[in-house]
Amino acid sequence: MSHETNTLLIPLHVSYIENLGKNKNDLIYHLTAHLRMNAIYWGLTALCTMNHREALDRDEMIDYVMSCWDEETGGFGAHPDHDAHILSTLSAIQILVTQDAIGRLDIDRVVKFILSLQQPSGVFAGDSFGEIDTRFSYIAVNALSLLGRLGDLNVEKTVSYIVQCRNFDGGFGSRIGAESHAGQVFVCCAALTILDRLDEIDTPTLSWWLAERQLPNGGLNGRPEKLEDVCYSFWVLASLSMLKKVHYIDSDKLISFILSAQDPEGGGIADRPGDMPDVFHTHFGMAGLSLLGYPGLVDIDPVYCMPAALIENLGLRKGWQSLERRMR
Repeated sequence: MSHETNTLLIPLHVSYIENLGKNKNDLIYHLTAHLRMNAIYWGLTALCTMNHREALDRDEMIDYVMSCWDEETGGFGAHPDHDAHILSTLSAIQILVTQDAIGRLDIDRVVKFILSLQQPSGVFAGDSFGEIDTRFSYIAVNALSLLGRLGDLNVEKTVSYIVQCRNFDGGFGSRIGAESHAGQVFVCCAALTILDRLDEIDTPTLSWWLAERQLPNGGLNGRPEKLEDVCYSFWVLASLSMLKKVHYIDSDKLISFILSAQDPEGGGIADRPGDMPDVFHTHFGMAGLSLLGYPGLVDIDPVYCMPAALIENLGLRKGWQSLERRMR
């Protein structure tokens, strides 16, 4: 495949997302069932970013989401009859909020499920099996915020655990003592932003650590000595946006890197040029381009990774920085 392009191929990407999951006899469809709810959120949000929300059937999407609700626990699984998990529960909430269908949700049951996953240390587990991760803490904070139920959260306990995951380089790990990673930096920054506790961050040190994620080809990596990956275009940029340091990144080089990872034949964006595209990297590549001010794209909120106008209408928009829409 040739990947030499310097413009965003919106019609191709819309078509790529529209066609995902249509062939239910494909082995890949069944091998990715555990990601289905997340994939719907990624596809829908990418379409919203391109201003093509209508490309996927709204009613069919909502019916599918509700078919994944686990009545016993109150959370959502990734696919019908799957166990509930906090990851798929947030994606379900984001989809229903985006599609203006939050009324279909039994909010009290969902909130009870989320709160049941907080551990004595303050961190959240992903499900009843007990895996802990600062990702899950962010997901809980994000979900409760979208549902208007942050008041039910033990904020001090939640913040205390996140702060204990801060490292000497300013970054954050998945748990106490774990190495800094850009994905974990994003979730910790976003959770603290929602909870109005961004003052707990060593902004100068972390901002430089994030800026050092940019490699000579313009792409960003997740931690030192690793390859660049399109998904970090959002995670690193969103963190810098919350810290008001977006200008630390060479935006033109990053835009060129994201565009070079497009598939100009079948649509979609890959992790890096020459690889196969997928909906995960298409979503985060599109979100990164939105934060970079790419022309024709809808603004994405860097904290919730949803359309900024939607977050603003919910009264949840926090102070953050994006590049001026100088390109429009």
